[in-house]
Amino acid sequence: MRIALVSDCYLPRLGGIELQVHDLAGHLIRAGHHVTVFTITDGPASAGDVPVLRLPAVAGVPLAVAVDRLRSALPSFDVVHCHSSLVSPLAWKAARLTDRAVLTLHSLPDASVPWPAAGIARYVGNVHWTAVSEAVAGELRRLLPDRPIGILHNGVDPVLWRHSRRTDHPLTIVSTMRLTRRKRPMALLRILEEIRAAVPSTVRLRAVVVGDGPRARAAAAAVRRRGLDEWVDLPGRLTRPDIQQLYASADVYVAPAELESFGVAALEARCAGLPVVAMASGGVGEFVRPGVEGFLVNGDSEMVATVANLLIDDALRYRIQRFNADTAPAMTWQHVVRQHLAVYRTQHALSGQYLTSAS
Repeated sequence: MRIALVSDCYLPRLGGIELQVHDLAGHLIRAGHHVTVFTITDGPASAGDVPVLRLPAVAGVPLAVAVDRLRSALPSFDVVHCHSSLVSPLAWKAARLTDRAVLTLHSLPDASVPWPAAGIARYVGNVHWTAVSEAVAGELRRLLPDRPIGILHNGVDPVLWRHSRRTDHPLTIVSTMRLTRRKRPMALLRILEEIRAAVPSTVRLRAVVVGDGPRARAAAAAVRRRGLDEWVDLPGRLTRPDIQQLYASADVYVAPAELESFGVAALEARCAGLPVVAMASGGVGEFVRPGVEGFLVNGDSEMVATVANLLIDDALRYRIQRFNADTAPAMTWQHVVRQHLAVYRTQHALSGQYLTSAS
């Protein structure tokens, strides 16, 4: 198939959507399909083996010439897969310009903050709506009750995250995130401080919060102000190999975001053998069952108690670590690519019906 992947954000910018779109493109190419990524993120004309068409934009809004290039290019593709966050003008415009569009929402709307889903749906027209998790799909179904919402999970290669575990380290808590308000890095620092108070002082602890973003400076200041700098590290952005090595020397993964649409970083940590403790309100529950791969909690105080117990209870922690290291999740790329191709073929077939009925 000829597949267009449209994402406002893409490499070299780093983030969940950016990396997932790139990995999806690479796996589709290796499966024998022809893939081009369309984006308004500046960068080179290719990312590895993935061809990239970078369109001009101002302040995140594609220019008229970008829309003209989309209009001329998209008809040559069998399917156009548009990857949307809560604000994605390029993805929405591409979906509007073709009858072969699949639109995947990668973000979890906040039910307390109005998000114009109905207006977006009217704008993009006749597309196949999907979401990266049941949590996102459930919110979309509430906002768009008359539209069917499918699931297209994010993917992971478990083998890349399976490294020999190291034992010569203090008990280590890790978290990987973009340091933005939505991901709650400041709340995580408070949680870590309370975990340290809940675990006996004779137990050596270390915490590493990986990532960069607009809250990085405030987080670093909070670490110093709270006196956490002796055991909490903020190394900034790390490469995937560096994160894989870090997880091999870690013991528990913590995901404090309350609006986590899926949790790719948590899934990768789970594949590395780490018990995952995450908020029950997000999409991490797609691959974490309480007491099996980790625990889902309903607030910060419950997160503190759960992580502290995992650090103290060696038998519980070892049991979950062994299970996660030995058991692949359902969201392997092999499965996820099949899932995507089934949706692509259905939408491509339906587009012929749309054209016939319209002619």
